[in-house]
Amino acid sequence: MEKKFKRTLVTTALPYANGPVHIGHLAGVYVPGDIYTRYLRLKGDDVIMIGGSDEHGVPIALKAKKEGTTPQDVVDRYHFLIKKSFEEFGITFDIYSRTSSPTHHEMASNFFRTLYDKGEFIEQTSRQYYDEEANQFLADRYITGTCPHCGNEKAYGDQCEACGTSLNATDLINPKSAVSGSIPVMRDTKHWYLPLDKHEPFLRHWILDEHKEWRSNVYGQCKSWLDMGLQPRAVSRDLDWGIPVPVEGAEGKVLYVWFDAPIGYISNTKELLPDTWETWWKDPETRLVHFIGKDNIVFHCIVFPAMLKAEGSFILPDNVPSNEFLNLEGDKISTSRNWAVWLHEYLEDFPGKQDVLRYVLTANAPETKDNDFTWKDFQARNNNELVAVLGNFVNRALVLTAKYFDNQVPACGELSDYDRATIQDFKEIKKVLEHNLDEFHFREALKEAMNLARIGNKYLADTEPWKLAKTDMDRVATIMNVALQITANLAIAFEPFLPFSSDKLLKMLNMEPFGWERLGAVDLLPAGHRLGDAELLFEKIEDEVIEAQIKKLQDTKAANELAAHKANPIAEDIEFDQFLKLDIRVGTVLECSKVPKADKLLQFKIDDGLGGRTIVSGIAKHYNPEDLVGKQVCFIANLPPRKLKGIESNGMILSAESADGSLKVIMPQGHVAPGSEVK
Repeated sequence: MEKKFKRTLVTTALPYANGPVHIGHLAGVYVPGDIYTRYLRLKGDDVIMIGGSDEHGVPIALKAKKEGTTPQDVVDRYHFLIKKSFEEFGITFDIYSRTSSPTHHEMASNFFRTLYDKGEFIEQTSRQYYDEEANQFLADRYITGTCPHCGNEKAYGDQCEACGTSLNATDLINPKSAVSGSIPVMRDTKHWYLPLDKHEPFLRHWILDEHKEWRSNVYGQCKSWLDMGLQPRAVSRDLDWGIPVPVEGAEGKVLYVWFDAPIGYISNTKELLPDTWETWWKDPETRLVHFIGKDNIVFHCIVFPAMLKAEGSFILPDNVPSNEFLNLEGDKISTSRNWAVWLHEYLEDFPGKQDVLRYVLTANAPETKDNDFTWKDFQARNNNELVAVLGNFVNRALVLTAKYFDNQVPACGELSDYDRATIQDFKEIKKVLEHNLDEFHFREALKEAMNLARIGNKYLADTEPWKLAKTDMDRVATIMNVALQITANLAIAFEPFLPFSSDKLLKMLNMEPFGWERLGAVDLLPAGHRLGDAELLFEKIEDEVIEAQIKKLQDTKAANELAAHKANPIAEDIEFDQFLKLDIRVGTVLECSKVPKADKLLQFKIDDGLGGRTIVSGIAKHYNPEDLVGKQVCFIANLPPRKLKGIESNGMILSAESADGSLKVIMPQGHVAPGSEVK
């Protein structure tokens, strides 16, 4: 039996305050969260929506250093830009705060101290790189060097962005400090760890047995992590930007951002409701729902619940409706390559069209798999759906009423069987719409809302009141009354999705907002009620406007290619004998699979003509494993064995990198015998 809750606490992932927000953020987290919250408010439920900026961590410190400013300056700049973008798109946070606030610092520090005093952490000493010139330990991102996998000389200590391989700083060849440029040394450093393995039995039962209703992508990723076995995870870092670890002897250490950030949901709630925040976080009659992107599933479904369980007094999330990623014109959105549609720039190019973007992103939402945003689809959905279906019906209903009844709602006469059937059709939409919203199926819910407009269009097309006006005005009055009731219902049905357009429609109807319980009613507009002036809800978007957006992206791609060529000059000359030392061969892929806990690694079993070998390659972001089975690839055969994620890799698969960062495996044009040498 489904549990009933008194209130709902909605949280949305905290965007990282080192850049503006783009359509991927909006589609993945904030529009879905806003739709759900608006729906609950319309129903009269007790609900709050909590958001804020994530403002700590290494990338912000690095950005500040690069710009010659302070981390606080960086987060101040982007926090207010992000907050303004959300406000302009109608994302109705009850509070949008930040993790640099005094309330959050106190809350996160106290949370750590509570777990520390309960003995919930383990202390471990490990060897870490230290910059003797800067007198500081170096986070992995502060270390650069040569990738041992592909030879990229600008790899970071946590990842090589050229080949995508996950790294440890100690894997780098010729490591250097990104702070001073000096060669770092290894020193002992102590950190605190949350023993996730201790909480694994609880998490396994709580997720796998008690939350089978979660989205398949969320449930599946959690099961994968649990099946691989959880490991202790550090909750502190050697860094000077963040919340100091509140323990004696922890000077120069801050809370790891993954530990600090989710506590921001709690601290922001306390900032909003200083006297009653505990009701929202500790009363079991509160329902907690996290809206996040797929890159945050593990933190919100495994790590944060383990933290809350260890603390002992907090509720756990009831659902985590995570979306997958939204791509742009067939390519992964990338902030570093400026391959994105930024929200503040969108509003400069499409003023007043927030709802068009909200509609398109919801209609094409990546709810269970990655989806693609294209400007042609954006144009088509606006012109063929918002203008031709929703806008067209509303305009016809209002214009006909103005023409025949002086802009007043006519009285409804005797209903025909067709009238009753139409009314029944749009009454039934409420039940389907509610089911989809309750189950977080926002894409399907939007379709049902649009179906209400389709019912209206069909009704007017079938009844043809403009023809009956010559002979039977009583019948026309009944038809227009029904059409206007459908129009008023549209203002309710679309409010969670298109709030600006719904407000505009209410003004045209000269009505105050209706509650959700009125959806499906046929007496929303009383006879004799005077309507406001009719306006177009939406306008057609012309080809030249879309072509300008496509050209902007093409210019971005061209600029990236030029920058890539400048940033990747031809390497220094080598002797021919050095090239001859490379043993490059052709092999056939017998098996290919993703490496657990490594989003970017694929494990290959290669027929190399010499008995077979295993190679691990960082191309999982660019290929599905099944697409490579049976294909022939070129690989370097005489590299020394190297362990990646515990797998011994014998060789390196050769790929070509495009300016956009995508990788294409080098393959022979025709089939050759496995083991053939490349000369």
